[in-house]
Amino acid sequence: MKKMLEFIKSVRSEWFKIVWPSRETVVKTTIMILIFSGLAALFFFVVDGILNALVGWIF
Repeated sequence: MKKMLEFIKSVRSEWFKIVWPSRETVVKTTIMILIFSGLAALFFFVVDGILNALVGWIF
């Protein structure tokens, strides 16, 4: 029981050390993630189309 209480105290003390990002930071990083995900999807779409055409031409 003593170890469980120590663990809970430790978790509580660590919880107050967390630095949460600002709303502006969250919005900026979310937009960046969406843009780069879209670019990656476009890249793989183009590469897939090229490889599909190449395989279709060979076989």
